[in-house]
Amino acid sequence: FDFSLIEEQDPSLAEGHRVLYDREVPFEIRNQIDAQDSSQEVGTLEAIKVKILVMGEEQNPMTLRIELTSENDLFFHFNHNLDEHGFRQVQEHQKLMVDFPEYPNVLIRMLNSCIKEPHSHLAVFVIEREGLARLDFIQNMEYKFVELLSCNFIASPEDVIRAHICFRYNTLKSRLALVQARLGEVEQLVKVKNPSLLLQLNKSAPAGRPAMR
Repeated sequence: FDFSLIEEQDPSLAEGHRVLYDREVPFEIRNQIDAQDSSQEVGTLEAIKVKILVMGEEQNPMTLRIELTSENDLFFHFNHNLDEHGFRQVQEHQKLMVDFPEYPNVLIRMLNSCIKEPHSHLAVFVIEREGLARLDFIQNMEYKFVELLSCNFIASPEDVIRAHICFRYNTLKSRLALVQARLGEVEQLVKVKNPSLLLQLNKSAPAGRPAMR
């Protein structure tokens, strides 16, 4: 079965974006809705799914979007959108030495560093008031922490979150149906070829799993 048929229904692709990157990355999540609460200075570690999408040519994109989602919280959905004009402001403010076409690869390298070297490369996601958030890429130099790059995020609208939850649910449901269909084929083959093995498999089946027929 071609799972790409299911993936084509991804709401992330609805506007013509293409996926450049799709991986789970260890994030430190800090909730700073209450600026006076110092207990939030140390966050919780969580695997966040990061999806980087571009519209236009990969070597010369018109826009870039980053989507952040969580398997632990279906309603966690933040996005970072940037075009070349917006990037110039970020470039000037953060003294970046790259141009917009190189920006996606810079992000990908930093995210991969957070996966491969989690003790020296940190991704800190700070949730602020009114749906605003910030992703800080920080390098631990042993003697000091250096902020390499910061990206502003905003919580996605309710209709977008709802569309993504429906897509994730339907994807899981489709995959489950395919696995169950394949399991049924295997059961029928074993039943014809080796009925005694079918009995053995039923006896060793985990509790709660339907017995083979």
